[in-house]
Amino acid sequence: MWRDQPFLLPPDMREWLPADHPVWLVIRAVDHLDTSALHAGRRTGGAGAAGYDPDMLVTVLVWAYANGVTSSRRIEAACLADVCFRVICAGSVPDHVTIARFRAAFPAAAQALFGEVLVLCARLGMSRLGTVALDGMKIAANASVAANRTEEGLRKLAARRAAEHATADAAEDELFGEGRRGDELPSGAADPGSRDERIRKALAELEAEREAARAAREQQARKYLAAEGRARGMPPQQVAVAAARARLERARAARAAQLAQLQARAAGPVMPGSRRDRPKAGIEDYCLVKAAREALAKAAQAGRTAAGNQDNRKGPGPVRNTTDVDSRLMPVRGGGFIQGYNAQNLASEDGLIIATELTCDTTDTGWFEPMLAKAQDAAALITAHQPAPAAATAAQASGIGLLLADAGYLSEHNLTIAGPDRLIATGKHRDLEKTARHAAARHDTTSQDTARAPIAAMAARLATEEGITAYRQRGHIAETPHGQIKHNMGIRRLATRGKPKAAAEWTFTCAVHNLIKAITTGHLTHQALTALTS
Repeated sequence: MWRDQPFLLPPDMREWLPADHPVWLVIRAVDHLDTSALHAGRRTGGAGAAGYDPDMLVTVLVWAYANGVTSSRRIEAACLADVCFRVICAGSVPDHVTIARFRAAFPAAAQALFGEVLVLCARLGMSRLGTVALDGMKIAANASVAANRTEEGLRKLAARRAAEHATADAAEDELFGEGRRGDELPSGAADPGSRDERIRKALAELEAEREAARAAREQQARKYLAAEGRARGMPPQQVAVAAARARLERARAARAAQLAQLQARAAGPVMPGSRRDRPKAGIEDYCLVKAAREALAKAAQAGRTAAGNQDNRKGPGPVRNTTDVDSRLMPVRGGGFIQGYNAQNLASEDGLIIATELTCDTTDTGWFEPMLAKAQDAAALITAHQPAPAAATAAQASGIGLLLADAGYLSEHNLTIAGPDRLIATGKHRDLEKTARHAAARHDTTSQDTARAPIAAMAARLATEEGITAYRQRGHIAETPHGQIKHNMGIRRLATRGKPKAAAEWTFTCAVHNLIKAITTGHLTHQALTALTS
């Protein structure tokens, strides 16, 4: 066979791929989704050709994300060279600008598309809600860690940019005349991505964060000092000093009152050699005042040490990224940081992501309640669209049966808010297993004490064989979707910037995961799709 040997592709594109190729299922599945929100933005009239079919563009992006291709230029290249993409496009290849603009419109439609995929999976008999699990996943942003700047660095950068602009303006005024337009600013002084606006936004966020932190410190200080009757709003490192000073003043006042009483008694006749005739220790020489003064000195020294440690702490302190201002430095397992977001995902027993939210928070605790509300809404949606027998089972179980979460979500509030039954770890998994084994060996029955504080009661419940057996499901349910997105789909980094677009892209990624999950598990088949339409 020679490269110059003439060949003819089959004239029917349906013969270009085997009938059992999964791309045909993806095409048919998208046809079953309600994409009216995307069709609303399609241009169908006026000068020029009509806009590309939104269903075709959605299918292209679904297949691209399923195969780890997120760059619009790489997607365009695949539409020219890859048979699967060419079949999806039906020969009408969109360029990378069209793909990028279409994806930029996702914030208004991504959540609806995610819900449509979830409904399709429910109609296929998926989404088992007996046990669900909540977990956070760090996903890299389309930004470099090197683009992070401290407040001081941002101010210097803003000043340098302003000086560059002023210099360029003066040079242009001299060259072209004041008020007249010349060539564009030099590349070093202009930025098509509105870099100056991002710098201003980053500075504003840092100032707001610093003000919020200061207010929080003052509130904490007032809380501690109120008990001492000294609510002055001091920083936390001075709370101990203020409390010690308050105790010293109380000791002095108490001693002064004692001396006044003794002096009043001494006005009467005093027998020589009696106790009333002995010399009395003054205020500063009194033992309790001395002890309070020593405690104040120790607290002051501890405060100076803490302040020195704060000034000499490692790391640059709060930073903002000039490429994606909404992204944050996220700690990852094994040490180190990535520039990214913290995605909150709630998965069902059969591996579907039924609720998701992309956050800028490095911790998970505050997102338990919002994700719980999302999970209950998703459970109602799934139950309403499941086949009759499955829907009856879900209704009998009142939606979600048991929710599992790791220790990152542990708090008394999260344990006591209304909602389904839950198991939230009170420590590392290996420690829970060890405690459960020892409790079983001792035939411990104290775990049934429901009058304990919420965290203690949860720890006791996890020490039982029933509790630890149920919690063992968390890792498989919660972390399997994360592994499939990162390893099977190859999505480790978002392609869009800014929280709204990044959140929409992540929601779309989760919808693609659910769709591919339905195909790989055998629920989404041509026969099943035909049955849904009949």
